[in-house]
Amino acid sequence: MSGALWDSRIPPTRPKPTRGGTWRALRRGIPLFLMIVVCLILLLITRGIERLLVGARRPWSSVFPRFVSRNALRLLGLRLTVTGTPMRQHGVVVANHSSWLDILVLNAEQRVFFVSKAEVANWPGVGAMAKAAGTVFITRDRSHAAEQKAIFENRLKLGHKLLFFPEGTSTDSLRVLPFKPTLFAALFDPQLRHECWVQPVTVRYIAPEGQDVRFYGWWGDMDFGVSLMDVLKAAPQGRVEVTFHDPIEVASVKDRKELARRCEVAVRSGLPPTPVEFEGA
Repeated sequence: MSGALWDSRIPPTRPKPTRGGTWRALRRGIPLFLMIVVCLILLLITRGIERLLVGARRPWSSVFPRFVSRNALRLLGLRLTVTGTPMRQHGVVVANHSSWLDILVLNAEQRVFFVSKAEVANWPGVGAMAKAAGTVFITRDRSHAAEQKAIFENRLKLGHKLLFFPEGTSTDSLRVLPFKPTLFAALFDPQLRHECWVQPVTVRYIAPEGQDVRFYGWWGDMDFGVSLMDVLKAAPQGRVEVTFHDPIEVASVKDRKELARRCEVAVRSGLPPTPVEFEGA
């Protein structure tokens, strides 16, 4: 793949309107919205109880994101198939990043806390939900690197399984960009290195029949609302495949760059080669 140079501004071809699309979007969207609101309220109440009893740990409130994710995929009609098993070891999960749907897909099979860019915290609605779910927000400013590394290490020491996207951006779902080693650095802290593992995960989207193969991709300046409505209206719906690769013991790896490379190779192995017509798109 020529992922290192990929910076496409060409969105996927919009699907043609289908009969009953608006009704389908309402039938899926309204229950989805109500479920999110109810579970968000319950999560906030549970989190308040957790603060009083167990402080920063989240043994009970972390149940809600997984419940919402599994049922959101069912409401959308997006079939999920899984190969492999989420690791039981302490550590982090890394995956390729293709779509806003990744949050639902990766939350559906395991309890994880996402690591996200700081801007997401200020997004209307989404930011509030991300904060409530325990998302770790980071900036790309090197002046904050030490502070963010400390936050990262603290969450891992609490036993939280963190999930981040080493590509640093989302793609068209057809490729894997080079993994950045920055966030892997926290795992080499002396107190963490000999007890942490990293599990690479590949997320592969299969577009609905007859649609652009990049149907589920969401990248660049693409509008979230437009993408959401396209997914809500889709009939038939496509599917998504998740592959949990063998976990990597951090203590067995020389440094963060080697760890990033090994994870990238594993994640890329779960995707087919990029179609020629999209190789440089």
